[in-house]
Amino acid sequence: MSWGTELWDQFDNLDKHTQWGIDFLEKYAKFVKERIEIEQNYAKQLRNLVKKYCPKRSPKDEEPRFTSCIAFFNILNELNDYAGQREVVAEEMGHRVYGELMRYSHDLKTERKMHLQEGRKAQQYLDMCWKQMDNSKKKFERECREAEKAQQSYERLDNDTNATKADVEKAKQQLNLRTHMADENKNEYAAQLQNFNGEQHKHYYIVIPQIYKQLQEMDERRTIKLSECYKGFADSERKVIPIISKCLEGMILAAKSVDEHRDSQLVIDCFKSGFEPPGDFPFEDYSQNIYRTISDGTISTPKQEGMRIDSKTTVGKAKGKLWLFGKKPKGPALEDFSHLPPEQRRKKLQQRIDELNRELQKETDQKDALIKMKDVYEKNPQMGDPSSLQPKLTETMSNMDRLRMEIHKNEAWLSEVEGKVAARSDRRHSSDINHLVTQGRESPEGSYTDDANQEVRSPPQQHTHPNEFDDEFEDDDPLPAIGHCKAIYPFDGHNEGTLAMKEGEILYIIEEDKGDGWTRARRHNGEEGYVPTSYIDVTLEKNSKGS
Repeated sequence: MSWGTELWDQFDNLDKHTQWGIDFLEKYAKFVKERIEIEQNYAKQLRNLVKKYCPKRSPKDEEPRFTSCIAFFNILNELNDYAGQREVVAEEMGHRVYGELMRYSHDLKTERKMHLQEGRKAQQYLDMCWKQMDNSKKKFERECREAEKAQQSYERLDNDTNATKADVEKAKQQLNLRTHMADENKNEYAAQLQNFNGEQHKHYYIVIPQIYKQLQEMDERRTIKLSECYKGFADSERKVIPIISKCLEGMILAAKSVDEHRDSQLVIDCFKSGFEPPGDFPFEDYSQNIYRTISDGTISTPKQEGMRIDSKTTVGKAKGKLWLFGKKPKGPALEDFSHLPPEQRRKKLQQRIDELNRELQKETDQKDALIKMKDVYEKNPQMGDPSSLQPKLTETMSNMDRLRMEIHKNEAWLSEVEGKVAARSDRRHSSDINHLVTQGRESPEGSYTDDANQEVRSPPQQHTHPNEFDDEFEDDDPLPAIGHCKAIYPFDGHNEGTLAMKEGEILYIIEEDKGDGWTRARRHNGEEGYVPTSYIDVTLEKNSKGS
């Protein structure tokens, strides 16, 4: 099966076919290019998606690492790797398929052009031989007709009795000349015909078959190249399938790593305040005045209405928020973290102490290394000057002293917090035994003061409200104001012993914050209670207006 023998007369069709083959090759190359662009855009969009949903937090951010969040972040990392594999597919297709196709297409065009030019030259040479043969044939034919005319003229004159001998001789010479020229043209025509037949045989049996064979081989190589590119197109993606499978397996493992119990514990660790739940409301005996007689010798005075807590305020509906008092106070972060609830404060202090201990260990290791290096320099002066290490050693010692002081200070704050938590636990235990007895001066939600005198200012009385005075103490003066404050944020004051306030309201300060985050305040009408220290702007005065 050869184009040279089967398609010897189909030069134009072979020209069109080979051109179609190159066009098809370039069409497939364009298809691969568009597929590469799709892969690149897909990978880019995946990376943008990962970047959009990746957590944007600083290294010091202490966001809770829930297992569901960690799993999602791991899935994002796997998806980012998956996007990288799509880029690998695009790169492999671009190099192995598209680039190879474009180079081969250029070479194919050059080779096709060369073969077609050879075929046209061979055809032109054969056409030239045919024209030469045809010209010699026509010339021979013309000379034969002329010789025939000369023969007829000679015979007419020879038979004509009136013709002179000179005319007959002249006609005879003309006949001989034409006959001679006809013989020469006959020989020329025979030679041209023989040459043309030889060239034509060579053209159709040697030259053209060779050219068409080269065109056939070129077209078959084009087909083979397309087959290889088809395979390379699939191999480009098949190579990354194991890695993509690992990415998908990583996503499955991330999904399996979600632990709902651990996440629940993280919520507790993150939001636990350390405060105790509010205790039972005491029984308020409003009937005691009925049984009081004049013979008791006690002069009854009306109680200050302002000292009673509104039942709507006391028994208000609790709002289920993560922060103890609803919205987390917007105040500046203090160095000792006293703006935080006890449990969160304890965690922050412990984290800081651990970090300071790590820094201290680094400084200690650096000091030991400097001392060893200094000893080596002292023993071997040629290796270095020992005095050159003294500034760095002094700086390291100074840093160690500073870190020790920081650790000591934070440990003191931590001991204070842990002591208060333990004290609250003891107080709560005693309250469980006899919860009808008031606990002296106790701030809401289990907060308390360290001042022992304040704890026993009012002896325990049954059936009394924490903010009311018994008749036996009606003669006691209320606490004097030691300053005033302005409410920065509104406070609902739903818990027992607290004082509701509005933003911008001015209150008197009657007790400072003892470190538990609460300040005792009084309104102009005499109503008293505790307010969060972080919610107010305190101004202490020596001669402030009292109640």
